[in-house]
Amino acid sequence: MNALDQVPPAFLDALGTLRKAQCRKELRLAEIPAPARLAPFAVALGAEVMAPGAGTPATPVHGPAAMAFAAAPATGDEDETELATGRFILLHDPDGSAVWDGEFRIVTYIRAELEPDMGNDQMLGTVAWTWLVEALENHKAAYRAAGGTATRVLSESFGTLAGRPGSIDIELRASWTPDSSDVQAHLEAWSDMVCTFAGLPPLPDGVTALPHRRRS
Repeated sequence: MNALDQVPPAFLDALGTLRKAQCRKELRLAEIPAPARLAPFAVALGAEVMAPGAGTPATPVHGPAAMAFAAAPATGDEDETELATGRFILLHDPDGSAVWDGEFRIVTYIRAELEPDMGNDQMLGTVAWTWLVEALENHKAAYRAAGGTATRVLSESFGTLAGRPGSIDIELRASWTPDSSDVQAHLEAWSDMVCTFAGLPPLPDGVTALPHRRRS
């Protein structure tokens, strides 16, 4: 029996919609190992936004597991700085889940380094959650049962590393249940959100962003 014969049609349909997603060019997207214990079926994507020069987007290809994303080629720029990173995980349980309120669940994680003045904003967690809600609404990605946490991470160095400047990161962990197996808009919304965390402004079609630089 072919391995794909054991994959539920609804999950195959969902994977097909992910392949259609049009993600921003600044985003490097690649398939990563999916968690094995959260659901009977799962696929996971990792993303990063680099500066300067984000490279070209990864090209979806059809793999033995019904879906794979080829890693974006390296740009060769040793001075690149990671502005944001994230994970997008699509879970599927054909028997449904009372906790999820459905057969599918999207689980996401985004982390980005912030400017010091923004990192000290007491409303930062609320702002991060607003970015998520607005991204889903802007892409008309219908969902329910959403939840998440926003965390500020302060890093300080000591001893032989005392010369390193401190940094403040924002982490957003969130999950929600899509209203159907069509999750294209959900991946597109999430990819926009990763770019928002990286400090990139929203762009209309056909417009290219100027390189994003952090203050030293």
